[in-house]
Amino acid sequence: MTRYGWLLLGREWSVRSLKGKGTVVSTEDKAKNKGQELKGKVKETTGRAVGNERLEAEGVADQTAGNVKQAGEKVKDAAKNLKP
Repeated sequence: MTRYGWLLLGREWSVRSLKGKGTVVSTEDKAKNKGQELKGKVKETTGRAVGNERLEAEGVADQTAGNVKQAGEKVKDAAKNLKP
């Protein structure tokens, strides 16, 4: 019997398998992380264009956060591949 847990992600509820077989959620997480990176790039570019240093810095921070989350997803994927 597979057990599932509910996880609140932002404003959405998501189902994750407690046995680690959440490939759909993993793909969803990767897409959200990529979206955060892209949002950060837009903020950075807009901030630079209008001369707003705060907006530019927020963009860089968003990109960094997205990159760190993507790295975490890659580590999770690598760990799944090591298990028999």
